[in-house]
Amino acid sequence: MKVRIAHAFAGILILTGLLLGVYVNQNWLWLAAIPGINLLQNSMTNWCLLYVILDKLGIKDKEENCSK
Repeated sequence: MKVRIAHAFAGILILTGLLLGVYVNQNWLWLAAIPGINLLQNSMTNWCLLYVILDKLGIKDKEENCSK
């Protein structure tokens, strides 16, 4: 469950940052860069701050992955 929430959250931030960057101000593109950097960091270290936050909120992980 945490993986799906994290992917949805990253996708929402990236798409929102891109849309705001195109239609409002280019500085909004930094909003798209932050989850992108976090995804890259997560792929190398297998640590994600959002997972820590979701743990503290009591959301359990069902060991889901993309292959199911």
